[in-house]
Amino acid sequence: MLSQEDNEILTRVGPGTPMGDMFRQYWIPAIRADELPGPDSAPLRVKLLGEELIGFRTTSGAVGLMQNACPHRGASLFFGRNEEEGLRCVYHGWKFDVTGACVDMPSEPAESNFKNKVRAKAYPTQERNGIVWTYMGPREVPPSLPDLEGNMIEDYTISVLHRPNNWMQGIEGELDTIHAAFLHSSPNRQRTAEPGTFAYYTAKSLHGKFSVRETDHGTSYGMYREAEEDTYYWRIGHLLFPFFAMPPGASVLGEDPRFLAYVPMDDYNTLEWGVGKRSPVAAAQGTMGREYIPNGTGWHERFRIEQNLANDFKIDREAQKRGDSYTGIAGIRQQDMAMTETMGPIMDRTNEHLGTTDQMIIRTRRRYLAAAKALRDQGITPPGVDTPEAYRQRFGQAILPRNVDWWEATKEARERFEAPVPQRA
Repeated sequence: MLSQEDNEILTRVGPGTPMGDMFRQYWIPAIRADELPGPDSAPLRVKLLGEELIGFRTTSGAVGLMQNACPHRGASLFFGRNEEEGLRCVYHGWKFDVTGACVDMPSEPAESNFKNKVRAKAYPTQERNGIVWTYMGPREVPPSLPDLEGNMIEDYTISVLHRPNNWMQGIEGELDTIHAAFLHSSPNRQRTAEPGTFAYYTAKSLHGKFSVRETDHGTSYGMYREAEEDTYYWRIGHLLFPFFAMPPGASVLGEDPRFLAYVPMDDYNTLEWGVGKRSPVAAAQGTMGREYIPNGTGWHERFRIEQNLANDFKIDREAQKRGDSYTGIAGIRQQDMAMTETMGPIMDRTNEHLGTTDQMIIRTRRRYLAAAKALRDQGITPPGVDTPEAYRQRFGQAILPRNVDWWEATKEARERFEAPVPQRA
């Protein structure tokens, strides 16, 4: 059970908040590259960490991300003319390049040097494998992008999903792997599970025990159930600072270079990114049953789906009654969304009652709070910012002998890394 003060620290992400300032130490997935399809294409409204920003792709293909309000009179740059390497406000014609420098001010006399004194707030960007990342932090020279293998391989997929609740509710669902035996399962499948399979061991023992570790990238867990007389069935996953998750899902340990990112748009809205290798498992888990609503131009009108809380996620009570589905809701992510959204826009964690299977959630909250407070009070850089190689992790399910240390026994599979090693200064 959290104090109200700590709940506020964990959930609030705007400028000047402890968690918001911590997030700004890292590179952040901001835009799918295909949202800015070509040079001088239409600008895009982007909300990140409570800030209203405008993304645009210049004539040469570079991506800019700058404040929405023109520094002149505050008009929105979303309506701007994207032309000749800059974004021009249509109110008075002031034009800004990707660095935020004002490069033209036609409303001023020709002899005026006023444009040299005006800047828009702009953030550096870096495009890698279909994602435009941004750095919103204080460093003049940003750190390296994290070595997240799913964003470094050639054969990749990217899915994005708007989740209208606080970022913590989504990511804590990824730390709570035991819920998969209930929320994402069905009584019928559990009754017919083939002996010796992961599903069989889950059905045989719905409860589990956790082992949690603090790591260079954040926290990791192994949840184990009894398998055979001399083995355990393990589900192994990771939380990687600041908001990346690698839940075990249905993958065999070490086979899937994939990650999720729960990127806060603001305190009440999150974009969940799923990035990784093309595979049947990823396809089945990632987008099953999703019917996307066409993107709009509003701040919260990107990557929404038809199933939502307003229509009860199209729950099928007959399928639930038959045992075809534990929930009657189609789609793994939609099942998660139904749970996290009914907690409210920001969950009040002062009313929780956490049990033994919530160890990963408890330890991760402590790690977040310690890191955010250490940055705020002592200026200590949080985990992972300067160690991009710490993100070279994989996840999944495994059967291990009962007498081994699960962390050491899985080292080779967890740290399997097949992407090109980036060159760094």
